[in-house]
Amino acid sequence: MVRTGQETVLEVRGLTRRFGAVVALDSIDLAVPRGAFFALVGPNGAGKTTTVRILSGLLRGQAGEVRLLGVDPSRDPFRVRELVGVVPDFLPLWEPLTARENLLEIAGLRGLPRQETVHRIADLAEALGLADALDQPVLQLSHGTRKKVTLAAAMLHAPPLLFLDEPFEGIDPVAARTIRHLLAALRERGVTLLLTSHVLPLVETLATHLAILDHGRIAAAGPLEEVLAGRTLEEAFVAAVGEPAPAPDLSWYRPGGGR
Repeated sequence: MVRTGQETVLEVRGLTRRFGAVVALDSIDLAVPRGAFFALVGPNGAGKTTTVRILSGLLRGQAGEVRLLGVDPSRDPFRVRELVGVVPDFLPLWEPLTARENLLEIAGLRGLPRQETVHRIADLAEALGLADALDQPVLQLSHGTRKKVTLAAAMLHAPPLLFLDEPFEGIDPVAARTIRHLLAALRERGVTLLLTSHVLPLVETLATHLAILDHGRIAAAGPLEEVLAGRTLEEAFVAAVGEPAPAPDLSWYRPGGGR
């Protein structure tokens, strides 16, 4: 997955996680090179969110090893939180506070100087189109705007790694375009991004590397062009996880409810 001469910033070996009788991750291996836009895709329940939570120190694996820039999240979660910015599947914001107040509080918890924080918030608000939302309570913001505030929070401390769990969910096309351009610019600066998404055409335009998860196992992984092998991502995805079961013909469903 990582070519000779490329520096690996994230390594996963034999990572396993169960929830009762359910095997969420079954001894997966991953290697992410520096500066990659790495996409993790798969059906619902494949283990994508579990992977992101373990990598970011929010959850512990039960077997295997994880290293982020040489740091083990299970042994040094505080150091990992300095290295990583996370947009999780849930949006961890204080709803009664404004977006600006949320960002100030988060920066304070990270120990960022107040004056520098104010400057960074202004820059992020402009980059993400949040200027009009900064002084509104989060409770009044749309889901898409909350997601952008969460992305701003993940970027505040300028981490070298960004983990984005479905960052485009609930985002309108204009905002999605803004975020795509921003993430591409970050990658050009050497930031490594790990993305989960169900929007395969979007992944195909952004990703440099790809892993397809299916029932907690890696079905295919590598540089995007190698995984695709001349196919579309949808074709490669179906080849890796299998065709869906045929749907019933619903012959009973007739206009007007007649029989």
